[in-house]
Amino acid sequence: MRRLPLLGLAVLMALAQVRAGEPTLAEIYRDSLAPFRGEFSSGTDCRTLSGKVVVGYQGWFRAEGDGSGLGWVHYGAGSFEPGHCTIDLWPDVRELPPTERFPTAFRHADGRVAEVFSPVQPGTVDLHFEWMRQYGIDAAFVQRFASVARDRRHLPSLNKVLLNVRAAANAKGRAYAVMYDLSGLSPEHFSSVMEDWRQLVRLAGVSRDQADHAYQFHRDKPLVALWGLGFSDRESGFDEWEKLLRFFRNDPECGGCSIMVGVPAYWRQGNRDAVSDSRLQELLALADVISPWTVGRYATPEQSANHGEKTWAQDVLWCREHGKELLPVAFPGFSWHNLSITRGRNAAINAIPRLGGRFFWSQGRAAKAAGAGMLYVAMFDEIDEGTAIFKCLNEPPVGASSFVNGEGLPEDHYLWLTGQLGRLLRGELPGTTELPRRP
Repeated sequence: MRRLPLLGLAVLMALAQVRAGEPTLAEIYRDSLAPFRGEFSSGTDCRTLSGKVVVGYQGWFRAEGDGSGLGWVHYGAGSFEPGHCTIDLWPDVRELPPTERFPTAFRHADGRVAEVFSPVQPGTVDLHFEWMRQYGIDAAFVQRFASVARDRRHLPSLNKVLLNVRAAANAKGRAYAVMYDLSGLSPEHFSSVMEDWRQLVRLAGVSRDQADHAYQFHRDKPLVALWGLGFSDRESGFDEWEKLLRFFRNDPECGGCSIMVGVPAYWRQGNRDAVSDSRLQELLALADVISPWTVGRYATPEQSANHGEKTWAQDVLWCREHGKELLPVAFPGFSWHNLSITRGRNAAINAIPRLGGRFFWSQGRAAKAAGAGMLYVAMFDEIDEGTAIFKCLNEPPVGASSFVNGEGLPEDHYLWLTGQLGRLLRGELPGTTELPRRP
């Protein structure tokens, strides 16, 4: 059978969708976005990122019955049942109302049904931001995956999560910012990020709505994060990156932003996980904040201290010389055993142990010693790769799937410790090797 040209095929697919009554992207944006008109509580200073500890908020989990119509997303690949799942930590949902807890095929040791959450539910996101308020976490970067934003099936719930975050941040006195993760998006489609941002600004007033007091600013401009520049495992797309960066800086209607760029850990050296190309440093001239990705780049407190001394300290000097600021990334531990199995691998459970928080604390100390004045924690809710700092169960479900337990610590231990890292950065706590004591 003769293949249709790609353009012709795309047109036919679009016509087929219209005939089937499926909404266009423009209609989805129109129907799922609106200006902010909720309550506001004072709290964190949203005018600057300096002195802040911020968390990444994936917001990508979907549950069967949550109203998104997507089934189990990021809980399982195709199915979510004992012996087949993609999470290594089990979320603690006991503080959620029954209507926002979703039953699964998993069981606890006493036979109880194991339940999970969905950020499509506004009360769930509200609770997460209440935890941030309670433990002194300043802000969240809500992840907006650029490839997902192009998908008609996922865009409505993606927008719903963003609006939930906006409402919760305002209500709890926290800050939020949009972070575009460009992983999986080919450079030829980078223009879709610009169009998505236009829709957020025009229809929801994101970063522009005077009623929204929670959007994060930096250097007197709304902050937007763009993640994925300069990694050696993907197409560089430097020309497309330049267009994207200049759009957020200079567009007369939707630009005027401060820009945080997520780069490889060895962006400055141009080796290991980073491309070796002077164009990378040239493009960073268009950024305000540089955030090197270090998840998995070290695995012990000693290694993180060495990375801070040998790499972050030089990164900070480079940034100061070029009028930028460094936003180091810290993570509490790492485990993607169940996710790896679905991909035909068998990674070890609890691959980078948390050590009761000593690993996490060592990175905060290293960032402070290197001269960094802000810190990004990966992640608030990332249970796929075992980096979550929100409440997870000490006694997860039992059966065919293995999960990382909570080391016998209180479920809120890493929320509390994240807040303490903020105090450390601001000089309110000494940078000793020992973890601070809880009152």
